[in-house]
Amino acid sequence: MSGSGASTTTETGNTFLGDVCVNVERWTRKAVHNPTAFLLEIVVATFSLVLFTAVFGDVGAVALERAGFADVEYVTYLLPAVLMQATMGSAFSSGMGLVRDLESGMFEKTVVTPMSWTAVFTGKAAAELARIVVQLLAVVGLAVAMGAGIETGAVGVVGIVAVCLLVGLLFMAVSNVVGLLARDEEVINAASMLFMFPLLFLSPAFVPMSEDIEFVAAFNPITYGVDAVRALVLGEDVLTVLSISRFGGLADTLVPAVAVLVALNLVVGAVAIRLLARASSATAA
Repeated sequence: MSGSGASTTTETGNTFLGDVCVNVERWTRKAVHNPTAFLLEIVVATFSLVLFTAVFGDVGAVALERAGFADVEYVTYLLPAVLMQATMGSAFSSGMGLVRDLESGMFEKTVVTPMSWTAVFTGKAAAELARIVVQLLAVVGLAVAMGAGIETGAVGVVGIVAVCLLVGLLFMAVSNVVGLLARDEEVINAASMLFMFPLLFLSPAFVPMSEDIEFVAAFNPITYGVDAVRALVLGEDVLTVLSISRFGGLADTLVPAVAVLVALNLVVGAVAIRLLARASSATAA
């Protein structure tokens, strides 16, 4: 087996792309054959949009007016928060799938095949990201039906999905790290709650951020995800924790926010890959 996944073709004739496609199909089939969790994720995300709009709508409208967003509907302002919540929730299921493979012995069977372990987990991630895309589009569609406006149009929706996938990749890596270290689904469930709600509420996700939490929010990856998505929704620069005027317009938000998310993905992804390599090497031995 090619342990590093660096070569394009293994001695058995496998190609990296072919191995990726096999694993995309495997994880997609698992989702199709057991769609309950996937459908529940969509229901929870759409329910969150409706519930938060109904419960916080009046308070949110007042907060938006004070922050200079008087012409923005609360459902429009709320959309990035719900998209981040949905993305994080789905991303943490990646670690649960890994733990199930570890518990069932499927992980051991997979890593001793001629497939590159890198291709195995690339395919797994691709299948999970595809499911997140479906969920995101469902939430965006409902938000538009409820009156939310996306000033950047269809191109903006593509950008919104791309930003959410960056956030999804980041927390998929986090969940896989937790899964490999703890090897327990309950720990991953607890970790998802530990990460999700503090990070969402310590950001400008639900209402404009106060100065009291601005310092903390600067170290919060969700702040950059929310700001990038909101810039695409509103079509303007809304970056809250940095002051950048080099690029002009909404690019002053998008460029630094995406740069931060990419950098975090590289760091956390490297940790996840190292742990996965160690686990696959130990299993193969």
